[in-house]
Amino acid sequence: MNIAVYHPNFGVNYPPSPVKGRVAFVVDPPNLDAPSIQIVDAKMSDEGKYICEFATYPSGNEQGVTSLVMLAKPRNSASIVTVVAEGKPVTVARCESVDGLPPALITWVTTANGNATTVSKAGADNTVTVTSEYKMIPTAADNGKDISCVVSHKTQTKPDSFPLKLAVEFPPKLTIVGYDNNWYVGRTNVQLTCQASGNPIPTTVVWKTLTGEMPDTVVIKENKLTVLKVDESVNTTFVCEVKNRLGVGKDQITTLVREPSVNPSNAGVVAGAVIGSLLALLLVGALIAVLVTRNRRQQQGYRGNGKGTYDIKSRIFGGGKKASKNGTGNAGSGGVAGGNNNGPIYVYSENPAHQGLADKPNHHQPLHLGGGREEGGVATTPTAQDILLSTELDEAERRKFDELDDEEERYDHFGGGAPILQLRPPQNEEGIMGGYLDDDMESQRDGSVISRTAVYV
Repeated sequence: MNIAVYHPNFGVNYPPSPVKGRVAFVVDPPNLDAPSIQIVDAKMSDEGKYICEFATYPSGNEQGVTSLVMLAKPRNSASIVTVVAEGKPVTVARCESVDGLPPALITWVTTANGNATTVSKAGADNTVTVTSEYKMIPTAADNGKDISCVVSHKTQTKPDSFPLKLAVEFPPKLTIVGYDNNWYVGRTNVQLTCQASGNPIPTTVVWKTLTGEMPDTVVIKENKLTVLKVDESVNTTFVCEVKNRLGVGKDQITTLVREPSVNPSNAGVVAGAVIGSLLALLLVGALIAVLVTRNRRQQQGYRGNGKGTYDIKSRIFGGGKKASKNGTGNAGSGGVAGGNNNGPIYVYSENPAHQGLADKPNHHQPLHLGGGREEGGVATTPTAQDILLSTELDEAERRKFDELDDEEERYDHFGGGAPILQLRPPQNEEGIMGGYLDDDMESQRDGSVISRTAVYV
């Protein structure tokens, strides 16, 4: 069938054809080197083979052949089909590609357990309509699952995807939550919740008891049941009923009321208070022990006079470093008089007739310790000053003694170079030693003994 003719002498001619009026040479008059044609308002029926023929003389006719292929972009769509979970296969989704050429390719993507069926139908102008349906046995668990229809075609740069969600209707399914098996008398604001699922969404919730009577302490709001205060009346079985268009769902729970129990929060407070009190008592006890021990060490060697007070001479001569500061000790370096108060130093009267311990403290003369000297041919005991000035006390020991700040440390570390005379007068007829009972003596840690009533330096 001729659709366009050009003759150098007779010009251009377009014979009758299905494309008449829509076909024309690109150049008029056409160029014999490239006599191209064009067709406007192309239709699917324009598809076919087109031949370009040259008539020559005397060589004859020469021709070339080309094909015109028409593509039709389809109209794609997808939809979900609402179904009821009835236990038989049904169509749950549908996908369609209308008037496409060539036919479209349809696929499904889902986790649901089903399969697809696809059919094709011829349309106008040689186009094709493709329809695909996804079928399965729906269950309540399939409701809301994702499913997608994917359409691929040559006219599309990428496939069309239609995401959907399965819609499966089923009667309500429910459960009661909130009971912790610890409802005791007096507990407040305990709550039960009726959790229901269904499609369509349940619209009616009803709370009941098996006895038919709802306790007075119960408050109901929609799907929540609240017990304001637990008592014996809530020792029952609660029933929750939920309804939708397809049916009724029901669940029940039996609540057991226990005897009153200690509030866990109060128990924690009590436990914390007990532990805190024990720690405080331990701390106070440790502090008292330290103070008592320190006081005993500081006052070791002293005894009360029976009236709750200490002898004034013990206060004056007994403190090592403190006595020195008050002017009663030796002001020199490392004096013995201010160092060790553990050895008894007896005071003698000025009257020779009363050799031994003096009866009255206001008659005391300078103290005389062991290691005597001669005055006018008569042996006498050295004074405290003599001992302090004596070279028999090693200088290193004196410095060591001076460096000890604490009275207890002086006691523990004193190793005085000069001996300290421990006088023990002979016993008299009544077993009294120099006017003092032997029971009056008390042993010390360094092996010496002291009198409980003697004056100490």
